[in-house]
Amino acid sequence: MYLKHLTSGLLFLTSAITMQAYAFDKQPVLNLETAQKIAAGCQAKAAKEGWKMSVTIVDAGANPIYFERMNGAYIASAELSRLKAINSASMQLPTSMLEHFSFGKDKKGGPAPGLANLPGFVTLAGGIPLKAGEDFLGAVGVSGGMPDQDAACAQAGIDSAKSLLK
Repeated sequence: MYLKHLTSGLLFLTSAITMQAYAFDKQPVLNLETAQKIAAGCQAKAAKEGWKMSVTIVDAGANPIYFERMNGAYIASAELSRLKAINSASMQLPTSMLEHFSFGKDKKGGPAPGLANLPGFVTLAGGIPLKAGEDFLGAVGVSGGMPDQDAACAQAGIDSAKSLLK
């Protein structure tokens, strides 16, 4: 009887491990190489425009993968880029949408005004989710300029890595 239960348990464990390995083979994952390529695209856009930015890239679980702060970027931009990336990854939405939810497009009040009051929640443009097809990979957060500049820089980074985000 004991041997039968042991055999069943080992069979179940082997099946579970095989299923996890199969999931990893099929689910795209954001890696360091892609994160660095995104950051380089952001930096190229920022340098071209004369902006000084901080860039943070996080994975699908909002865990940091890569960070860089350009020379001369505001010190606070480092934390803001991190929060934009985390918020974008956590909600799987651009942070500009979170601004609309909080304040509305006309800035007279949105459907979820309390979002802006949550600790650590940033409702400024510059955080953009990363996807490979329909698969969510993580997010990029950029700060150092005006919110529209941050968003343009983040998008430039994503565009520069399109070939790796498939």
